[in-house]
Amino acid sequence: MTYFHKNAKDELLEYIEPIATDAPSPSTSHPIRTVIAVVVAGLSLYVLMPGLVHVISSWPRLLTLEPWWLLVAFVAEASSFLCQMGLLRLVLRTKNWFGVTTAFLAGNAVTNTLPGGDAVGASVQYRMLAGTGIDTVQAASGLAVSSIISVGALFALPIFALPVIVGGEAVSAGLVHTGELGAIGFLLILAFGVIVLTTDKTLMTVAKFVEWILKKLPHLKNRESTSQELGQRLLAERDQVRADLGKNWWKAVLLVAGRIGFDFGSLLAVLRATGTRPKPALVLLAYAATAVLALLPLTPGGLGIVEASLSGLLVLANVPSANAVVATLAFRLGSYWLPTIAGGVCYVLYRRRYGPLRQIEKVA
Repeated sequence: MTYFHKNAKDELLEYIEPIATDAPSPSTSHPIRTVIAVVVAGLSLYVLMPGLVHVISSWPRLLTLEPWWLLVAFVAEASSFLCQMGLLRLVLRTKNWFGVTTAFLAGNAVTNTLPGGDAVGASVQYRMLAGTGIDTVQAASGLAVSSIISVGALFALPIFALPVIVGGEAVSAGLVHTGELGAIGFLLILAFGVIVLTTDKTLMTVAKFVEWILKKLPHLKNRESTSQELGQRLLAERDQVRADLGKNWWKAVLLVAGRIGFDFGSLLAVLRATGTRPKPALVLLAYAATAVLALLPLTPGGLGIVEASLSGLLVLANVPSANAVVATLAFRLGSYWLPTIAGGVCYVLYRRRYGPLRQIEKVA
């Protein structure tokens, strides 16, 4: 038993290793950026703390929820994550479910636990995917394409609730503005996607920017590849992804719809578990607004932002205040806390199969 605990401790400590190894050395790092990220996260949590505490303090009421609806919510949330990993597997053009699953959940856990963790989480996920044998440019482009598709779909959500708004339904002004913001955001994301998929100059500019960043990293500053080489690789990868998505577009649509649909279904299920039956279209607007706000890298994994905004917006969607708070807590349990714990476990499993993460010496 003593050995088991010592081994588990060592594995969990090694979970932090990629964060440290990804960071520049003390002599060449930019501590001001780190300090800014920590300060922004701290101030955001300070402002949002009353709402976060109000939600978390309602945990005893979880025991009063209808267990079958709560089970439905957790199954729906697990299905949502499965669809997201399936989309990543599709754009990466790999059949390695184990590598994609462990990399995705471990990267998600890092994002959920560190201030400004989006970049570090993406780095961990990228290195884990590369460690499974996936080409580095293929891994980077796959992560980018998956993110763009997912974010674009989130901004498109309010559009599906527009019939309720234009149909004369009494809707809070805040939720109406959410629909307008979603429509504008969706058009911007769509335009960006079209530009990336149809023009070469944009990707070549991205390649120059990436090359400039890579040369700033201590373990990559002496790499021999150039932005021209990286740009050509990105163009080739873009064309391959575009061709594959062209053939499998229906799979991508189903997986994106499943990823968001199951997540939204989980929210509806926890609301039903509280005994509330609000109009799904109004809840959809509240869900969409919260999802967009959570994209702001102010706190790890949107901690505090989601709790405060979702509970408040659900009230605007005609959900009783007490039920909105406990439903938010149950929803975050399935979408934030449990996946974060699973991410640590996945990293341990990854290490046991593939070994320690290796430094990525070259990207092109």
